[in-house]
Amino acid sequence: MSERDLDCRIEAVVTVDSKGQFVLPKDLREKAGFEPNGKIALVSFEEKGKVYCVLLIKTEKLSEAVTKALSLFL
Repeated sequence: MSERDLDCRIEAVVTVDSKGQFVLPKDLREKAGFEPNGKIALVSFEEKGKVYCVLLIKTEKLSEAVTKALSLFL
């Protein structure tokens, strides 16, 4: 994948409710291929002990990314 293949954008702004929950819009769930009862990993990025970014990734894609990264060291 080249840099030109990557596209970062704000897809939606969601509200966190009083229970700490939020809903991803249906069109984004469909576009991302998030299926009911599917597994999604939450990856956080921290700076000085505070989380500044949370990444959602389907677990099968996370596994592929970890395998690819580890292959660089093996």
